[in-house]
Amino acid sequence: MSTPTLAVFTKNHLNPAYAAARLGTDRVAARMGARTVHYIPDIPDHAGQQQALVEQAIAARPDACLFVATDAEAMIPSVKKLNAAGIPVFAFVNRLQGGEWVSFAGSDDRALAVRVANHLFTHIQQRGRVLVLAGTHGSISGRDRLTGFAEAFAAAPNITRVADLHGEFLQDAAAREMAQFLAKGVAFDAVLAANDAMALGVLEAMSAAKLPLCPIVGVNAVPAAIDAIKAGTMLATASFDAMKMACLAAEAALRHLRGERVPREIMLPVEIVDRANCAAWDRAFEARDLPVWDEIVAVK
Repeated sequence: MSTPTLAVFTKNHLNPAYAAARLGTDRVAARMGARTVHYIPDIPDHAGQQQALVEQAIAARPDACLFVATDAEAMIPSVKKLNAAGIPVFAFVNRLQGGEWVSFAGSDDRALAVRVANHLFTHIQQRGRVLVLAGTHGSISGRDRLTGFAEAFAAAPNITRVADLHGEFLQDAAAREMAQFLAKGVAFDAVLAANDAMALGVLEAMSAAKLPLCPIVGVNAVPAAIDAIKAGTMLATASFDAMKMACLAAEAALRHLRGERVPREIMLPVEIVDRANCAAWDRAFEARDLPVWDEIVAVK
């Protein structure tokens, strides 16, 4: 039997969560006797480039496709092309919004956003002015996290949502947006970021402006965020583990190719990470444990 090939689609080269996801698929593929081919837009989150990459993948005839869409709606025709080509699709991180897929590995973005926002609000004693860093417009995760943030704000009448900045889920973009916002002199007491990269961008901008840091939370539990939590420059993050999701999607694909049944959805639990428990995440992605299929997945 030939070595199975997994085509892996992620959004960009810059977000450390997607670097971790690619590493996870490589590690699972190596363990299970498969290989990966990565398709990444050169322009971050560019739907047109991802559409062209899908055409390349179809021509290469992989055995299965692991997919994170740059834009939920824009990529529906591409997913349908994969379907028409008979290439099974496995989504991770973000649910696909059209076409057919075998399985999805992810977490509850809305629930984790509520949890991490409430953690921040409790820290500032349910009173104050909070700045929000939002992700890319076409991202389902970004939309669901904003929904969760909105629920948390609605339940906290003494907390003011100062503004929403669009950091595109990238550290450099968030740092630029934050620098521009700081120049306006608008007061705020804390920052709620929809991912760690943007939280780190906020830290970068505030440090460059020589301003005192405020409580900041993010999402992903990437190593740089864990370092910031240990150092006391970030308050907390939520463990939205893109590497584990990608690992589970890869294993689901390879099990499916062997003729095994796999679940329609594989959901990881929501966990808040702060100084009290961050030791469990205080490892480089290369050293973090891979998820154990039988401990997470129950196929009915």
